[in-house]
Amino acid sequence: MSATATTAAAATTTRTGTPVRGRASRITLRTLQVLLAVFFGVASGVPKLIAHPTAVESFDKLGWGAPGMYTIGALELLGGIALLIPLLSSLAATAFVGLMIGAFTVTVTVFGGENAATPLVLILPLAWIAWARRDQTVALIARLRGRS
Repeated sequence: MSATATTAAAATTTRTGTPVRGRASRITLRTLQVLLAVFFGVASGVPKLIAHPTAVESFDKLGWGAPGMYTIGALELLGGIALLIPLLSSLAATAFVGLMIGAFTVTVTVFGGENAATPLVLILPLAWIAWARRDQTVALIARLRGRS
C-alpha cells in the first residue's frame, strides 16, 4: 500500500478502526449511541424490570406475562450498555434492529398500530451504528476465535 493510500485510509478511520468519515460524523454517531443506550436501558428497559403497571399490562395483553417482560427488559438494559462498549456496539445495534422489527410487528398485530412508528424510526440510527461499527464485530469474532 502506498504512503498516500495509507494516509487516506487512516484519515477515514477512528482510533478503533471504525470507518466513519469526519469529526462531525464521529460525534453524531457516538451521540446517537449514548442517546439510544439511555433510551433502551433507562426509558424502556427499567420500567419492565421494575414491573411498571403499563409494562405489566402490555405484556399481559401479549400473553407473555412477567417472564417475557423481565426478559425483554433485561435484554434492553444489557443491549443499552453494550451500545456504549466499542467492541459490542455493532452487535448490540444489530440485535436492536431485530428487536425493533419484532416490536413493530407486535405493535401492528396486537396493539392495532398505536405507536408503530417508534420502532421504525429507531431502526435507522441503529442500522447506521451497526454498519459504521461493523469492524468491531469482526474484531469480536476474531477475539472469540482466539486470533486477537
